[in-house]
Amino acid sequence: MTDSSTQAADQNLDDMRSMAEGTLLERMHIELTEVSPERLVATMPVAGNTQPYGLLHGGASVVLAETLGSIGAQIHAGPGRVAVGLDINATHHRAARTGVVTGTATLLSAGRTLVSYDVVVTDEDGRRVCTSRITCLLRDAAPGA
Repeated sequence: MTDSSTQAADQNLDDMRSMAEGTLLERMHIELTEVSPERLVATMPVAGNTQPYGLLHGGASVVLAETLGSIGAQIHAGPGRVAVGLDINATHHRAARTGVVTGTATLLSAGRTLVSYDVVVTDEDGRRVCTSRITCLLRDAAPGA
């Protein structure tokens, strides 16, 4: 990466982090660590995001996946356009009880109207906890939005 593209990526990451205030990202302590249209990475603690039996809630993994895919789709959409979730699915492979999980979203397809990401959530040992796919619809922003 060149210095200017590194600076732009850092600015984009800072912009995304500042948008988390007061949102579900903040409530679930999701921390964005890498943001680009092709790849996004974030971490989330297991503690505070569990179901009553002490395991990472499957819905928390889906929130992490949807967060990454939606942000990537919005970056791809660009100014004057919005990304809205169209479909998400998840397969839960193993339980996480402690520590931090990491979600990595990789661009599958990006066109004028649809964007899809593959999202893999892993535990601190690199073991796959969840696999998800999210597809977002890209639309023109409503006037005045």
